[in-house]
Amino acid sequence: MSIVRIYPFIFVLLWSSAFITTKPIVDNSEPFSALAFRFFFVGVGFFLFCLYSKKSIIIKKSNLFQSIFSGIFFHGLYLGGVFFSISIGMPTGIAALIVTLQPILTNILSKPILNEKITFKQWIGAFLGFSGAVLVLGLDVGEEIPINGLIATIIALLAITTSTIWQKKLSNNLSLSVNNFYQAVGGCLFHTLIILFLVEPNINLTPTFLIAMSHQIFLVSFGAFTILMLLIKKNSASKTVSIFFLIPSTSAILAWFFLNEKLTYLDVFGFIITTIGVYISTRK
Repeated sequence: MSIVRIYPFIFVLLWSSAFITTKPIVDNSEPFSALAFRFFFVGVGFFLFCLYSKKSIIIKKSNLFQSIFSGIFFHGLYLGGVFFSISIGMPTGIAALIVTLQPILTNILSKPILNEKITFKQWIGAFLGFSGAVLVLGLDVGEEIPINGLIATIIALLAITTSTIWQKKLSNNLSLSVNNFYQAVGGCLFHTLIILFLVEPNINLTPTFLIAMSHQIFLVSFGAFTILMLLIKKNSASKTVSIFFLIPSTSAILAWFFLNEKLTYLDVFGFIITTIGVYISTRK
């Protein structure tokens, strides 16, 4: 099997693992400060890799704008919205469920914006994928949902959907490392402006924070995000984002394995339903 064919599975595994380390980060820092910290080092990492691989970071203004804009939406509004909502008490499961609507929203917008044909089997796959995610995450309507957390999560949903479609529509010929460098710059600038003008910066450099942050820098930002950009570039936006349905169930399995959290039969059933849905959506 070609290594490229297993990229979606590697992406799902790495991206899902981020949910395990988000809570320790926001418990030990102000969320926008943590994200500015994260993307400063991500940007430095990609800059050094560009130098090592002799990739020029001197690019056209149009490409610069595209990459920074994408970074503001992906790393700024999306992650900022998720981190902020969880930090003020938004139930993680409900936040994840709202963001899991992304593949459905992308399907709706891909036809008019990208002129992608969304087939009936893709809609069936999306329905099964979302249904499986609901089974895994559950929806306790009795939980108190902070209105600011709800708004932030909806902004995160719109941001990641917009950035995915933008990235596909305006795909340029930049190398992944250069594109990711400027996206990290965009994310870092966004969060830096937030902490300069809107919030009080705070980071407690505890061992827990450093371990969790190192995981998100190296495995999520360098690993998962690079794979996502590659998948968007090579596949249709609608098919690429369908794998996001696998995130909640994979996160539940990882939490069971690493954190000894409870894994129910309903979680396993939801994972099976979601997997079938993703298979139907992505198979040729």
